[in-house]
Amino acid sequence: MRRSAWPNVSPQALVDACRGWAEREGVELLVVFDGKPPEEAPDLLGPGTRSADDVIAELEGPFWLMSSDRGLRDRVSGRAERLVGGGTFLRELGV
Repeated sequence: MRRSAWPNVSPQALVDACRGWAEREGVELLVVFDGKPPEEAPDLLGPGTRSADDVIAELEGPFWLMSSDRGLRDRVSGRAERLVGGGTFLRELGV
């Protein structure tokens, strides 16, 4: 998602914006990174040797997925309540 805008959104800016959004929406947040998250926190996950896509694909539904990755969206379509493109979500976040 970070690369869905130019310039790319920094990991911390994404986390901060997502936390604000989750608080406004009253939803539980989980941000999954392919690498190490910008900080250690229960709402951030870095999958280590596994891909973020694989970790997300194994989540129990229902959940909302914000991602531009069509392959990942296909993998979770039966369990995700809502699918939102990365660029669309970044615009909603205002970052």
